[in-house]
Amino acid sequence: MIYVFLADGFEETEALTTVDILRRGKLDVQTVAVGTNGKQVTSSHKITVTADINEAEIAFENLRGIVLPGGMPGTVNLGVSLIVHQCINYCVEKGYVIGAICAAPSVLGEMGILNGKKATCFPGFEDKLEGAEYVNEFAVTDGLVVTGKGMGATIPFALQLLELFKNKETANTVLESLQCPYNYD
Repeated sequence: MIYVFLADGFEETEALTTVDILRRGKLDVQTVAVGTNGKQVTSSHKITVTADINEAEIAFENLRGIVLPGGMPGTVNLGVSLIVHQCINYCVEKGYVIGAICAAPSVLGEMGILNGKKATCFPGFEDKLEGAEYVNEFAVTDGLVVTGKGMGATIPFALQLLELFKNKETANTVLESLQCPYNYD
């Protein structure tokens, strides 16, 4: 299972487009409400969504990767979440894929996950990528970590995640189905 964390203030395009693309690639993905007693989460643009599960329902034995969407104060809320930190550490320990976009790579930087890796983020958060080499690209994959620049980079970000979880052929097939002008090759 791939968990996409939704905390109040998340950026909806980064979260939901990523979920959509990964599901089009036939991956098992669940959205997870973080920092709330229920499953209702409100985005940075005041759109309320119902997550698939809440943080109490996370099953580590099923976990195969995670995605941290950005947005404010969503990123801050993810950064203070014990369960998010536990899932990040679990993925690092097990060698599973981690994705973070916009401001959310700062959570990985502050945890030391980006040490020695290339990464990108929303402009102004470069200093939060502790130990990383900043790369000014829409999406950057280094090992099992994918980082994205922001909402406009969601499609390349999600396709790079899909390639890691599946393969490049699947990513290209999904891209073709989107009728998007983005060139993945």
